[in-house]
Amino acid sequence: MIGKKPEFTIGVEEEYLLVDRKTRDLVSDPSDAMIRECGELLKGQVAPEFLRSQIEVETRVCSNVQEIRADLVRLRQTVSRVAAAHGLAPIAASTHPFASWGTQKHTDKERYNVLARDLQGVARRLLICGMHVHVGISDPDLRIDLMNQASYFLPHLLAFSTSSPFWQGEDTGLKSYRLSIFDEVPRTGLPEYFESDSEFQRLLAAMVNAGLIEDGTKLWWDIRPSARFPTLEMRITDVCTRLDDAVTIAALYLSILHMLYRLRGSNQRWRLYSRALISENRWRAQRYGLDEGLVDFGKGAVVPMAELLDELLDLLAEDAEILGCSTEVQAARGILKRGTSAHRQLAVYREAMSESDDPMEGLRAVVDALILETQQGFTA
Repeated sequence: MIGKKPEFTIGVEEEYLLVDRKTRDLVSDPSDAMIRECGELLKGQVAPEFLRSQIEVETRVCSNVQEIRADLVRLRQTVSRVAAAHGLAPIAASTHPFASWGTQKHTDKERYNVLARDLQGVARRLLICGMHVHVGISDPDLRIDLMNQASYFLPHLLAFSTSSPFWQGEDTGLKSYRLSIFDEVPRTGLPEYFESDSEFQRLLAAMVNAGLIEDGTKLWWDIRPSARFPTLEMRITDVCTRLDDAVTIAALYLSILHMLYRLRGSNQRWRLYSRALISENRWRAQRYGLDEGLVDFGKGAVVPMAELLDELLDLLAEDAEILGCSTEVQAARGILKRGTSAHRQLAVYREAMSESDDPMEGLRAVVDALILETQQGFTA
């Protein structure tokens, strides 16, 4: 028995960095009026993040990927327009090319004050942004079962989203340096495998009862049962600078979960590989992005991303058609062809440095490119 079909509704959260249009540096203390105006225009869909130089938006609960795109356009457009009136601009990138974490201020909010107190220096370094995708699955045991299986695909999603090659003015050599920062936080990374929701709840209760955490929102795994909604929340990806890439990531994740659910109908399931093996692919995606491939554990060999993508798109074709997002899923080929935001940031920097000896000129050029690409498809 596979029970009632899940809702497969979808929602997306994006975190942006706020930069000064003149200096291109982060604004460590943006105007309260700007945040307030965004809140008035985007009722319940925008909020300050941990650091004051960040802002987070949340789409509505959407029934399909096309609604996600329309809502993200509205959210990005509104934040961009309001920020521009205050001399600022949002950038959808998981790290800023040159900003210093040491000069940032955290938001004066109880949850964030507790976070700053508990995590100390680790929290102060959290100058990073991510993208989270929620898919509606109301059955708790099904959420856990799909979480176990979907973990295999998380490195693939990360590889197609990378947008954090720079950290404090240096090319880190990684396509997603964000994860290096976030992995310093406790209760991050890949989740354990659980036999049932009851087993997950026992773990959560043990941690809460011991006073380690207040609730499930303090489990910051790459994928988790949401503590706020009846959803399975994917959290591994960088925030995508191009809005269309964000929609593709959301469509891929939605289709992966639908495919895994569909397999249950014929008594099939995805093999559960060890977390150590999946962690190797996670590192490869973090380090190389799309450039060096991932390990196909069935073949026992590193396989180029082009080949892996062909296999994945074949696997998801039926599900993407059912969900009405075939075009968005197939757009992953475009990401592979042109590269992610990390590739384009590095290309802009190298081109600027070919004409200047000043690294800051190159880094400011990257910020300019990020501002434009964050607003691609609409004007602020």
